[in-house]
Formats: sequence, C-alpha cells, structure tokens
Amino acid sequence: MHGGDEVFGERTAGEEVQEVDIISAIEFDKTGDHLATGDRGGRVVLFERTDTKDHGVSRRDLERMDYLISRHPEFRYKTEFQSHEPEFDYLKSLEIEEKINKIRWCQTANSALFLLSTNDKTIKFWKVQEKKVKKISDMNLDPSKAVGNGSIASSSNSSSPKPCLANGSSLDGSYNNLSHDFSFPPGGLPSLHLPVVTSQETNLVARCRRVYGHAHDYHINSISNNSDGETFISADDLRINLWNLEISNQSFNIVDVKPANMEDLTEVITSAEFHPTHCNMLAYSSSKGSIRLIDLRQSALFEEPEAPGSRSFFTEIIASISDIKFAKDGRYILSRDYMTLKLWDINMDSGPVATFQVHEYLRPKLCDLYENDSIFDKFECCLSGDGLRVATGSYSNLFRVFGCAPGSTEATTLEASKNPMRRQVQTPSRPSRPLSSITRVVRRETPGVDANGNSFDFTTKLLHLAWHPTENSIACAAANSLYMYYA
Repeated sequence: MHGGDEVFGERTAGEEVQEVDIISAIEFDKTGDHLATGDRGGRVVLFERTDTKDHGVSRRDLERMDYLISRHPEFRYKTEFQSHEPEFDYLKSLEIEEKINKIRWCQTANSALFLLSTNDKTIKFWKVQEKKVKKISDMNLDPSKAVGNGSIASSSNSSSPKPCLANGSSLDGSYNNLSHDFSFPPGGLPSLHLPVVTSQETNLVARCRRVYGHAHDYHINSISNNSDGETFISADDLRINLWNLEISNQSFNIVDVKPANMEDLTEVITSAEFHPTHCNMLAYSSSKGSIRLIDLRQSALFEEPEAPGSRSFFTEIIASISDIKFAKDGRYILSRDYMTLKLWDINMDSGPVATFQVHEYLRPKLCDLYENDSIFDKFECCLSGDGLRVATGSYSNLFRVFGCAPGSTEATTLEASKNPMRRQVQTPSRPSRPLSSITRVVRRETPGVDANGNSFDFTTKLLHLAWHPTENSIACAAANSLYMYYA
C-alpha cells in the first residue's frame, strides 16, 4: 500500500491539538463517494470524492468501457454541521458529552444524503441536501428611489406629478374613495412587469429529521443500519434496541444481558452490527472475547477455547472485543481485541479461521498499560471490499494491514503522521522508506520500537479507520487529522 498526499487537518509543528477537534468516528458510504467523520466537539464533517467527476463520464460508464483510471481516489471537503451539543441529565446528575461515537450512512434519495450519528445517549437522523438560494429580480421598484415603507418617491411611468405607490394608487386620498374609477392608460404601463425568481447559488443544508433518545441507560457504543433500509440497531453495555427510522419515540429491545442481580454481571456488549444482506441477522461482541450471531430466531456463539494455564489478571481485559465488522459478502466477521485481529467464518463456531498478532510485543508491558489506562483503548478494525486484506490501528499513529487470503504472508506497518517533530532514527537492520506521507516497513517488530526506531508513544494512537468499499484505499484518523492512503 502506498501513501496518498491527502491530509485534512494536519497541524503544524508545535501546534496544540484542541480536545474538541480530535476525530472520534469515521465512515465511508456504500458507494465510496462520500466520507464522514465525527469529532469530540459533536461535529460531523463530510468529504466528497472528486476524481470520478473528471471527463464528464460516470465511473460506471468508465469501467464499462474498460477505461483505465490511473489516478488514486481524491476527496475534498464538502460541508460540516453541529450534530450534538453537550447536555446535562438532571435526574442522574450526569454530564452527557457531545462526542460523536459512531456514524452510519443510510440510503440516499433524490440526491440527498442521509446518515445517523450518535453520542453516548442520543441518536440523530440527518438529511444533507443542496438548497438553492433564490433571489427576486426585475422588481418594479427602483432600489435607488425606495423609501422605508416600500413606496417610491416618484412614478417614472405616469404623466401626473402626484406621488404614487408601487401598485399605482395615488397618495391624495383617492385610494380610500371606493367610487374612484381607476383605469390603466391605453396600451398599459410599458414599464410594469412581473418580478422574476432567479437562482443565484446552491448551498448544502443539514437538517435533523429525527431524534432517537431516552432508550439507553448506559452509553451507546454502536449503531448499525439494516439492509432493509428501514430499521437500525443501537447497542449499549447491556442492551440492543431495534428502531424504525421513521419512528423516534419507540424502540424494541431485542437483546438484554442484564442479570437480575448486577453483582452477577460477567460480561457486557461491546459492539453490534447488522448482517450486510440478511435483514434478520446481526452479531454482537462481548467483553469476554466472544461473538454471538443472532438471526432473531436462534443464535450461535463464537469463541476461542482458552489455552490451559494461560489465565492471568489481564486475560479478560485484553480479550474484550472493541470492534466487529462483517465482510462485504457477510460470510466472515472480523474482530479486534487488544492484542489481536481475528477473522471468523460464520459457518464455523469452533474458533477463528485466522489470527493476526497486533500487540503481542506489548505483553511484557501489560502492567504499565493497565496503570496508564492504555489497556482499555478501543481500536477499530476494517476489511477491504474484496475481503483479501484487513487493517487496524496501533500506537505512535501506526496502523497494520494484513493479507487474509489463503497462503498470504502480507503484513505491513504504516505510519499515519507527518509530524515534523518526530525524531527520525535510522537503524541498519531496518531502514525506513518514506513514501509520501507514510512509512512502509516489513513487519519485523522490535518490542516497543516503531518503524523509525523510536520508542512507542502511547499518547498517540490510531483508533479509527475505514476501508473504501470498492477500492484499495484507507481513511484513518490520528488526533485531529484525517489521512487517505491508497494502494
């Protein structure tokens, strides 16, 4: 994978990142022509693909003509809007952050874009569309002669010296004389014409169509659209609710893992996703490292048997799954726990079909990671549209790409940073090769050392990333910066 030179929000050396600007969610739409990011300040920013608009021909037509598109995907800023504001729950004396936890695109209609965004407690359904700002021209009023009440000082088309209103009535009292027989001169008034509405410019307007709230006692960790285009799910630590997009005041609880006695609680829900094609099937992951596949009539449990004698204080913490994603065809599920990426076949519940080591070198440092809370960081994962590669983030703004095709040994480490303050240390055993805005290295990791030979920085971490649905390009977020990489 090579690096693209598209960076949005890159800060200069020494510039401090504002907490509200840190990106907290990222998502491509199904076409890959739009990308949305959410941040801790409650804003949603939309980007639009521009390279497919060249040549005046649609991308589908170009592919039909076997037209070779040599350029990599290019995106430009489209618009942004404030999705969530900070709130305060007076009943629970609880501050509710405006931070965007997840964004999900919905089906488009009439060239309008629809998406769902959520913070800890409230989900919102947004419609973004172009609105033409209209202006009235060819007015009968001469702006230079207009006065405050809308009348004009003199009539330009009357032979009478009497002042007239815009509608032609005189100001000498004849307006109130109902018997006055006003008549137009022969041939009419040549300068009287109807106003004309002309469109001057087009603006993008975001409008909140629905607000879905008051359904979760705990923080919402995920939302997912159904393939039926009508419903979606939202999940918190203990429950998953099913919503209809058109009904905001009612939802149905379809999964509830809350025990009668909270002291008996052994696991929580960490993420939930609808199957990409089967509208009655969904999967959710747990803090115990298992995945449960539900088709609303039956369920299957996916978990890896624990190796004997391997338990420790950290076992359950690092086994907790932070993110799951269905492959495009729905046959496989990718999961990310703290140490690994795992690929599961939904027809095989005995264990994952592939495991990719991401943080194995951190195992000796688990005590330190627990002390500074890094062990609770929630890294996302993603799959390529063709299902041949998987990716996830790491520390020092690095992310990993693995080949998951049978026999593949691909394992690449990429750096999502152009921070000029970074200390470059060349090591003879592993030279780094700058490729535009990234560094590509062979995955021969030295514990605690990154691609440039530096100690890993646990304060900089790449948590959020998304793979383009049809092309080999990745969007990833490091702090307040959005990076685009292509193969």
